[in-house]
Amino acid sequence: MQALEALTRDAKALANGTPVPMSAAETEVARVMQICNACRYCEGFCAVFPAMTRRLEFATADVHYLANLCHNCGACLHACQYAPPHEFAVNVPQAMATVRGQTYSDYAWPPALGSLYRRNGLTLSLALVAALTLFLVLGAVLQGGGLAALWKTDLGNDFYNLFPHNLLVGLFAPVFLFVVLALAMGVRAFWKDVKPATSGADVGGAAAGEAAHDVLRLKYLDGGHGDGCHNEDDAYTLKRRRAHHLTFYGFALCFAATSLGTIYHYAFGWVAPYDLPSVPKLLGAAGGVLMVLGTAGLWHLNRTRHPLHGDAAQKPMDLGFIALLFLVAASGLALWLARATPALALLLCLHLGAVMALFATLPYGKFAHGVFRTAALLRYNTEKRQPNPIGLGSD
Repeated sequence: MQALEALTRDAKALANGTPVPMSAAETEVARVMQICNACRYCEGFCAVFPAMTRRLEFATADVHYLANLCHNCGACLHACQYAPPHEFAVNVPQAMATVRGQTYSDYAWPPALGSLYRRNGLTLSLALVAALTLFLVLGAVLQGGGLAALWKTDLGNDFYNLFPHNLLVGLFAPVFLFVVLALAMGVRAFWKDVKPATSGADVGGAAAGEAAHDVLRLKYLDGGHGDGCHNEDDAYTLKRRRAHHLTFYGFALCFAATSLGTIYHYAFGWVAPYDLPSVPKLLGAAGGVLMVLGTAGLWHLNRTRHPLHGDAAQKPMDLGFIALLFLVAASGLALWLARATPALALLLCLHLGAVMALFATLPYGKFAHGVFRTAALLRYNTEKRQPNPIGLGSD
């Protein structure tokens, strides 16, 4: 109801030609940026502060841009002389995290799904996995003649004997295409808002290359000095960066395995399942192990994170995404290891349910932060190559 009222208020403001008022979270980011812009002690920590120095005021588009540029490393909080309990109460990571979560909902397409997942991320993720798994189990049971028969079914190590290839394509292709469309619509709206606020220049090859380098290395999770960021206290640690790397590259390897399997199937007629030492299986097995290790680390780090480092309201969304990634990886590995046992059918249902739940929620959960942050880094590396509009500070 509050979201509907906010949309109505914004629509009336636009119709009357008046600026849309900032939310309380956006106003807080603008406030702390004004203070930081006067201090500039943290200017070398990450991309946020050099980008900040190019501004004297912080409109909504600037706030959205800076919030998604922030990697939530926590270094500026522990270095800040105005952090709580100081009366200025400057907490850049928390302010940025709150707005960042808001942008996932604001730019979500369609918007209603973004709000639902943000409030109930973990519960919704697990409920969706359970519902989809149950749906697949019931379908297999009705086809095979009972749950006991399903457990005893000999599928010959081939899961297509339970769910034909064309059926799986018919189930997953629409979900995948919807995810691509929803993410594209969301980042398009974000880009349309922040491009004019970040010089308006088009992205060049050098800027794109540097942004890709920053994304692939997770450059801004090093605290600005290479020793790492903070988690449960003010000690430096590289655990967050390493866990993110394991998860990111594990997911990339699994996606590459699926893509290569699709090429094998349609281009060469080589039908799954594949086994070692085939390239899809090597990629998938390595990716699954990396994802299990990475998500286990992220879960622990998220649960032990200092409360001042982020937005507590986003924990369900964060944990929901981590849990789905872990379930996808763990169930995929279990499916491969148990492929010659009676558990194959049930494990296949669990794995497919987890994969479908992950893809259905990708545009509305923590996965969006990677897409929006990449867009923000592209704008940052483009903007910093333009003349400073206020002639103060330096990049």
